[in-house]
Order: sequence, then C-alpha cells, then structure tokens
Amino acid sequence: MESPLVLGPMLRYVDETSASIWVETQADCLVSVHAEGRSWQARSFAVHGHHFALVEVDRLEPGSVSPYEVEIDGVSVWPEPHSEYPPSVIATRAPGQRSRIAYGSCRTSVPHDRSGNRTHGVDSLRAFALAVADGREVRPDLLLFLGDQVYADSTTKEMQEFIRGRRDIHEEPGKELKDFEEYAHLYRLAWSDDANRWLLSCVPSAMIFDDHDIRDDWNASLDWKRKMEATTWWHERIVAGLASYWVYQHLGNLSPRERAADKMWQQVSGRDDAGSPDLSAALDEFADRCDKDPNSYRWSYCRDFDGTRLIVLDSRVARDLTPSARGLLNGHELAWFDDHMQGGFRDVLIATSLPFLLPLGLHHVEAWDEAIAQGAWGRLAAWVGERLRQAFDLEHWAAFQNSFQAVAGIATELADGARGPSPQTVMFLSGDVHFSYLAEVERQTGSRIVQAVCSPVRNPLPRFLRWFSVVMSYGAATPLGAAAARSAKVPDPPFRWKTVKGPWFDNNLALLQDAPDGLTMTWHKGVVEDGDELHPRLEEVASITVPTKRDSELSS
Repeated sequence: MESPLVLGPMLRYVDETSASIWVETQADCLVSVHAEGRSWQARSFAVHGHHFALVEVDRLEPGSVSPYEVEIDGVSVWPEPHSEYPPSVIATRAPGQRSRIAYGSCRTSVPHDRSGNRTHGVDSLRAFALAVADGREVRPDLLLFLGDQVYADSTTKEMQEFIRGRRDIHEEPGKELKDFEEYAHLYRLAWSDDANRWLLSCVPSAMIFDDHDIRDDWNASLDWKRKMEATTWWHERIVAGLASYWVYQHLGNLSPRERAADKMWQQVSGRDDAGSPDLSAALDEFADRCDKDPNSYRWSYCRDFDGTRLIVLDSRVARDLTPSARGLLNGHELAWFDDHMQGGFRDVLIATSLPFLLPLGLHHVEAWDEAIAQGAWGRLAAWVGERLRQAFDLEHWAAFQNSFQAVAGIATELADGARGPSPQTVMFLSGDVHFSYLAEVERQTGSRIVQAVCSPVRNPLPRFLRWFSVVMSYGAATPLGAAAARSAKVPDPPFRWKTVKGPWFDNNLALLQDAPDGLTMTWHKGVVEDGDELHPRLEEVASITVPTKRDSELSS
C-alpha cells in the first residue's frame, strides 16, 4: 500500500522551545506529531492538487533531544517500518550553545548507483547523512542550503520521463520545467533518497534559492529579463518556480512569529476546520506579484544563535536591473541588510548563494564586463559585453559594482567597530561556482573578513572547465583583469583579498564549527569503497581554523 506521506517529515525552523515540521501528503488530511507523551496537529492545505502541512511543535525544553513520530489521520507514517536509520529527533537549542552548521549548494537529483556516481559524482550530502546515522559524524545544528536544490533548466533522465508522460517535450519549454506539477515532481526526486530524507527529518534546515531553481542566469540583466518575458513559457515558469519555492523551501525558513505575519500563511492558519484550503490561485497571484514588484515580499531572513548572527540574503528576486540603478540588492533590500549588520555578536555570517569575494582575477573580469555592457566602451562593446555576461555567467557580486561597493563598506564598518562592538569574524558563506575555497581580506586591525565557498554538493564541473576556472580566477588573470577594469573606469575594490585555501573541485559539504579558538571549517566528500555505491565513506578534503585573534595566522 502506498504511504499517505509523500515527502518529509522535514525538520525546519528550530529554536530553544519550538520546532516546525513540514510534510507533503497524498491527500487532504490531519497530520499529527507525537513526542514526549504530547501531540501537535495541523490540517493540510492544497496547491495545484498537492497537499502540504506544517506542524508547529511548541513548549519544548531548551537543550532537549526528543524522538518523534508522525501520524496521518491516525495512521503511523514515520518512522517507516523496519527503517535502518536511528529514530528521528527534535533537538532544541540550549542557552549558550555554540553553532555547528553544515552547508553547500548545487545538488542534482540522479540515482546513487554506479551510473549516477560516474556522471555526477558521489552525493556528499548522502555520505554525510550515512556518517551521522552511524555515529561517525556529529549531528549539526543546522543544514544550510545555498541555492540550486533543484535544477529546473537542466533536467535528469528521470525528470524528462515524467515530462514526456504529460506533454510534448519537443515543444517549449522542452526538457525544462513548465509548471507547478513538474516542480513538485522535481522536489520529490530531490528529497526522496532514504539517507538524505532521514537526515532532513532530524536536522533543522534553512534554504535560499539561486538561478537554477528557476533558470540559469536568472535576472542577470535587463536584457536577459526582457528576452525571457518575450517567450511563450516564461510567465508560467517564474510563477510556478516562486510558488513552489514558497511551499517547499521558504515556508520552513520562517520562525513562528514571522510565519504568523506572512499574509500567505494567514490564509492557511486563519481557516476554520471545515477542510483543506486551496491556495493555488492566491499563491500564483502572490508569485506573479513578487516577480513584478520585488519590494512586495522579502525572501531574505535573519537568525540569531546566541553569539552568532546569520543573515541569509536573496540575491535573485531582489535585484534592480534598471541600468541607471543596477544592483544585486535593490535599495529596499540593501536597507534591510544594512539594518541587520550590527555589532555585539561573536560572529556575523552572511549567507549568499553567490560568492561576495570571487578570486580577484574573476572579480576584475566581471566588473569590467559590467562596465562595458553598460556602455563604457560604446554601443558595439556594450553588445559584446552583454553576450559575454550571459554566455559565461558573469553576474556575481562583482558584476553589480553598486552593490559590491556598498556591502563592502558595510562589512568594513562592522569589522572596524563602527556599528557596535566588532565581531571576531565577518564571514560570507556561499556556493554557486562549482569549486570551493576560502579567501580573506587583507587587514591589519579589526575583525577578520572571510569568504568561505562550498560548491557543489553534487554536480561537479567537467575537467576542461576546471582548468578554465583556474585560469580565469588566478595567475595572469588578476593583473590583466585589473588593467581591463581600470580601462573601463571601474572603481578599485575598497580592500584586497587573497585565497588562503583552495580551490578544489570535489563534490563537497562544508562544516562550520564555532569553537572557543575561532571558526573551524572543514570540507567533506563521499568516497565509494569496494564497489559499494550506496554507502560512500565520508572523507575530509580540507580543514582550516579562522583564529579569534588578529595577530594569528590561519591554520590548517
């Protein structure tokens, strides 16, 4: 018999006394969570024929670890019978608890057999999940996914089979996703793996989108946006992409207070018990409005963990593509970020899917390309610059100099103590580029400013592109790129930085540990031994500690 539980349970927002548990179900139902002799319930809601529920578990003890079970209409659905994994638990935060965060980006959903591992590499998230389940790795406090959880534009054979079963794949948008139904199936492929599903059931998770959640180079420029809007399929794609993101990813990012203030959630929580509300039309209207008016909703969010502040930034919807005011963060979003970059924390973490500090060579090239695309060298060069921007994904922070300079100034003020007591470290956590590295700003005083990248979780660059990335990012590209940027009158960065670890190109999951002597970073990959493709071993790729004292050197 098919289980009434489609996806989940996923443990999402957790603090000292509460937890949010998300599920997708087969039909309208009542979902119950049971732990410590108590029960919590939520009625499902519907979106385009799919059913979801988010159960708010409250009045928990700080620092407690409680095994839990899930029932649907009184029938036990989790844990699954004869599961090989430990019981799923809700672990609340304890006062003064130092954070341990696992993070990464870019994960494709292909089988974990020999064929899938050969083409896409071993899934580092699955290797990590198996290590946690076996007790070989400590369960983190948070899983932070920095974009491209799903690939709407570069689909797998399994996804294409589903598409062929419902429409002509030779008509636009072809092998790419078309609507909410296809997004729902893509999330099902992404989150159904047994090991990862167990991990997501007992480790809180936070998420933010990147371009492939919608389409490659999403909102790279006004030219790109106009080209997409001229197609017959884009409007349905962007509405389905943002609507499904709200349901599958964003809803669980919110604290109970933030969720209560969310107007879409109010349509769920404000209902009577007569049945499951259908949010299809309202959610589509909401998604369309978000795309047309980015100021109408905020996807960014902020969490405080005792001495650590985590700011998660939307670097896609919140862009201003107007040439005269071009910004990766529009004015509304930049002001929100500015307000949250305050002192008084031990560490401030800024999670942004796109690296803020690219390798210097690539930074200069992207800044130069933005300048010529904006007309610094005339109309013909502007046409070339736009073609280069879209062909080579030159649309990171460096390619939005207004935003880069503003955020660099804010981060420097924070590190210098101009915004209250300076933290020990200001660290940018990012993914996207399909290689991992750690860079640090060259400073003599004040807090460290560091960039830590982990990408991909499972979608490695082909080997010839790895060579291209190194050439574009390091070596001669740095002085040549700087000269090109200056020739286009690009302002110099307000500081210099250098790569102190990396790059490496393995599928990786990074671990950030807040320790008394500083922030410890480790990157891990999965390794198949003796042909056992389904049970990869977790292996450390790199380790580095960002010390608390300014006069200390980074230590491996």
